[in-house]
Amino acid sequence: MIDLDKLDELARRLSGLVPPAMREGREELQQNFKSVLQTGLAKLDLVTREEFEVQRAVLLRTREKLEELQRAVAELEAQLGSSATPPRH
Repeated sequence: MIDLDKLDELARRLSGLVPPAMREGREELQQNFKSVLQTGLAKLDLVTREEFEVQRAVLLRTREKLEELQRAVAELEAQLGSSATPPRH
């Protein structure tokens, strides 16, 4: 979710950059900035920090499991390799 307080602050800062001759409609301009920012950010399909951290943890667990499985396969391959060679007499 987008932090609306930060969006308001950014819109205020943008409206503060408007030249003095155009400041009569400052509040309307600030609302327009806010609207444009909200629309633009909504189109970016962003995730929250919490969602990102959850997915990061899932990926880490998946990577650990993959490494564990790779070690197990290597051990099994080593066992099969040593038992597949017939003993020499």
